[in-house]
Amino acid sequence: MLQMKKKLFLVLLLLASVFTTQAARIDTVLVKSDAMNKTVEVIYILPDKAIGNAPQACPTIYLLHGFGGRENMWLQVKPQLPAIADEKGVIFVCPNGNNSWYWDSPKNPSFRYETFTASELVAYTDAHYKTVPERRARAITGLSMGGHGALWLAFRHADTYGAAGSTSGGVDIRPFPQSWGMSRLLGAYADNKDLWDSHTVINQVDRISDGQLALIIDCGVKDFYLEVNKALHQSLLDRGIGHDFIVRPGGHSNEYWNNSIDYQILFFSKFFKGYH
Repeated sequence: MLQMKKKLFLVLLLLASVFTTQAARIDTVLVKSDAMNKTVEVIYILPDKAIGNAPQACPTIYLLHGFGGRENMWLQVKPQLPAIADEKGVIFVCPNGNNSWYWDSPKNPSFRYETFTASELVAYTDAHYKTVPERRARAITGLSMGGHGALWLAFRHADTYGAAGSTSGGVDIRPFPQSWGMSRLLGAYADNKDLWDSHTVINQVDRISDGQLALIIDCGVKDFYLEVNKALHQSLLDRGIGHDFIVRPGGHSNEYWNNSIDYQILFFSKFFKGYH
């Protein structure tokens, strides 16, 4: 009988430990943007170590969605993100970019998503969550339109982000003048070529120097953005800016991004540990 009581006690102790162990938490919040005079939906994926009674400070990875997506797009592409947050000890931040290409639109003053994402959102995140509020612990990446946005923001705000990436990114918008709502934010290409030239990622490369950002860029061999990604890669090489550039099987698809983001998260995790 005593032996059975001991076994029962051990079982109950084990169950108690299971049910008291925290797991990643997903917060959906509205973040106020003074620049746009509205609130923006943001999803936070918080590792277990960043929540609870004694939270520990964690680095952050900002994940930007593609055209037509919302703040929940990355959770749809990569449902394992909460488990990865726990494993890597990072906070994922997924804002709603509202098909903005993450610009402050020169044509539509209600679209100021560069100011929101690079300034207001970072300030809110560091004020409300247990982050390491320094560029050495802050990375940004995204898919498609979000890949453009991540590099656009990182190149222009290298004092905010220490690492950046792009997966299947639209890193040169000019070959696609009729696509994805860009003309409503920049004006028609034929009449606003200077604006299109100044609002494309590939023309922002001269803003950074070698070693200023840890960079990882990838694209699938069947992706319609492959050639512009190759051109960006060559532009970085021409300027002597070190970066990881990966071309792997796949197209412009959830299946590709579900795989590619694993490599980018590993890259950022190594950066946070000082390996880049």
